[in-house]
Parts: sequence; C-alpha cells; structure tokens
Amino acid sequence: MDKIYVNKMAFYGYHGVFSEENKLGQRFFVDVILELNLKNAGKNDDLNKTVNYQDIYEITKKIVEGPPKKLVESVAEDISEALLSTFPNIQKCHIKVTKPDPPIPGYYDSVAIELTRSR
Repeated sequence: MDKIYVNKMAFYGYHGVFSEENKLGQRFFVDVILELNLKNAGKNDDLNKTVNYQDIYEITKKIVEGPPKKLVESVAEDISEALLSTFPNIQKCHIKVTKPDPPIPGYYDSVAIELTRSR
C-alpha cells in the first residue's frame, strides 16, 4: 500500500492528567502516516485522487489545539477517527503523538504513544 507521511507537526495544547497541564499547556508533536492507493493520483497528477497535506494538518491542529483531554491516547484516537471519516480513500492510518515536556520526574527525551487504525 502507498503511504503519505506528515512528520513532526507542532502544536500547543492543554492535554494531561495534571491541572498544571490543563492550565499552562505544552508542546505536542504529531506524526501521521496514511495508507491509501496513490496510483491514480500519480498517473493523473490529480489532487482529488489523494489527500491534501494541508487538510491533514488542519484536522490534526483542530484536535490537538482543541478541548483538553486527560490522555494523549484520546488525542491520537480522535485524530485517527477524524482522518478516516473525512477521507474515504484512506485504508489505514498510523498516528504518533509525542509529548516532549511532560511534568514527570526523570531524564528522557519525550514520551509518545502510537496507534494504528484501519477501516
């Protein structure tokens, strides 16, 4: 299956289980991989046969910068549901949400969740 990658989209959101996260907010990075057939888009040079990258970004932004969720897992689930319901040609989507600065003690680069959903 062909794939579209939109990597490391950066947003500011208010998701988390701690009240400081909901009040102060923090950065989130989102990676999206969409699986779909791109043959007709490539052969015909036709945007209507693929998925517009700007649309992927705007849908993701609306969710990440939207109402707070306790769990990053919920954010990723909402993104996958929105993309699959908006674009019928997507067969499978992989969503990775990274929280680079969670308020937990220790030394690490980031925490992230990744999920895959299909029709």
